[in-house]
Amino acid sequence: MLKLHGFCASNYVNMAKLALLEKGADFEFVTQYPNQKPGTLAISPMGKMPALETEHGFIAETQVMLEYIDQVAGGPDLFPQDPFQRAHVKQIIHMLEIYIELPARRCYTEVFFGGKVSDESKQQTIDALLKGARALARVTDFSPYIAGAHFTAADVFFLYSFELAAIAAHKLSGPDLFAEAPGSAELLKRLQQRDTAKQVAADREASMEDFRKYVRGG
Repeated sequence: MLKLHGFCASNYVNMAKLALLEKGADFEFVTQYPNQKPGTLAISPMGKMPALETEHGFIAETQVMLEYIDQVAGGPDLFPQDPFQRAHVKQIIHMLEIYIELPARRCYTEVFFGGKVSDESKQQTIDALLKGARALARVTDFSPYIAGAHFTAADVFFLYSFELAAIAAHKLSGPDLFAEAPGSAELLKRLQQRDTAKQVAADREASMEDFRKYVRGG
């Protein structure tokens, strides 16, 4: 049986969890927070979560996990079989991670956790997110899904990265990312209504108090 190690407040952990649920995979969830302890580094080289435990060993990078899950579990394909369509999905995932998720994450300390980020970093984040949202709009019209007619791994990444980035941009007095990528708001709502996404959201809500204790060092 696959075991997903991580914590439910993590958007990357939730990407892997949603993929497992969408595929109807039989898996166990093991609550584990990131750290630099030897036991954690043995399953995740950077000490980050998620980590996917398989019969052959551990996988620690989310996109790789999604591809592995798609290959070993049943259910609808998360990555198309057609080479061009598969490349299109992977291109969108790359764009979401590099041009949306990572720039926004630079300011999460202030946006979500009450810390402080330099004005320079804030402006760089705003500029990057604006370019990223506009670039995303050039490769998809979000109709009905982000990569075309079918739900794919790109929708998984979108669901757990774009909204957080949009919240960050708003709190930094930056652009409305949903307006910069027409159709993205409607897609987000459709994805949030999936039974699998509702389950992930419920698990996240139920785990938040434990996560707050972890953040406080409790």
